[in-house]
Amino acid sequence: MEEIERLWSEVRELSLGNTGTVERLQTPPTPLQFLRDFVNPNKPCIISNAINHWPALSLWAHHQAHQAQHSYLSRSLSSSTVSLHLTPSGRADALAPLPSSPSSLCFASAHVQRTPFPDALRLIASPDDHPSLVAYAQQQNDCFRSEYSALANDCDAHIDWATEAFGGALPEAVNLWIGNHRSHTSFHKDHYENLYAVVSGEKHFILLPPTDVQRLYIREYPAATYTYSSETGEFDLEVDEPVRYVPWCSVDPFPPPEKLQEEVSKFPLYFNGPKPFQCTVKAGEILYLPSMWFHHVRQSSADGGCTIAVNYWYDMQFDIKYAYFNFLQSIHYPSLRLPLPQKFSQETDSDPHSLLLS
Repeated sequence: MEEIERLWSEVRELSLGNTGTVERLQTPPTPLQFLRDFVNPNKPCIISNAINHWPALSLWAHHQAHQAQHSYLSRSLSSSTVSLHLTPSGRADALAPLPSSPSSLCFASAHVQRTPFPDALRLIASPDDHPSLVAYAQQQNDCFRSEYSALANDCDAHIDWATEAFGGALPEAVNLWIGNHRSHTSFHKDHYENLYAVVSGEKHFILLPPTDVQRLYIREYPAATYTYSSETGEFDLEVDEPVRYVPWCSVDPFPPPEKLQEEVSKFPLYFNGPKPFQCTVKAGEILYLPSMWFHHVRQSSADGGCTIAVNYWYDMQFDIKYAYFNFLQSIHYPSLRLPLPQKFSQETDSDPHSLLLS
């Protein structure tokens, strides 16, 4: 449909720009400027010099051999038990082959293990010591104000100019993220206004506006969960029971070189469409990620240590823009030739791990 492809171009020409870059502000905006120039037009930006006063920037920062960083965090959270997410590849909440049918995909969630924080940090900070295991502290669910409350004085409870712009409501959730270069977050969207502050290391984002929803080939995949055995050091991936389906983006923007052409042929709207927006958010910077924007995230650290971030989720406005998005998402674009995921047939086979085409 030419009209939808024209929409992709027009939203860039009228609002977002065609360079694929994200606007940068050298100082925090006023609440009015933030609301007028970014929130209302649903436009991302990166803000520098907004968290320079946070003690976390020095207390959590990398030092020689990471000892000072780890000593402070481990000491502050010495009696805390946290939710540690474990996967074999660093790709939690992402598509993965089903062991029982490798040609089929499922939506795989991490094995979540309650772990004393000092042990969790050691696992995250030494990825090369555990080549078949990737640990990531990514619990969400307001984890900073619960599991990591001992660090509350190291950061602001909210971003004041954003809170005022959003009508005075405090964040619905504040989350802490501690990971390493092996952890990736696949394309997805959130129903929140997101202020994402990087404290240590760097986060690398690929962004697509809500108007580009068809380019990500959202399909429903059977939900599955990893289980990890500390005795054998091995993972199993099993489909959840009862069977449920999760709508998820099918596109991997970084396929292995040997699969690039295959991926381009399966997902031409993504790979041959308008350039995605890309940005790197460095320590001390905040990314404003508007609600409903699709984002893929990687992370790195110059010295190979941990990448640490705190993000603030503010409730989005379920207004006319949300209605427009739902309408756009409901349109069946004729170029979406990706085969539908396989469905479980409980009528013809009682084994939920046996897949039959519906």
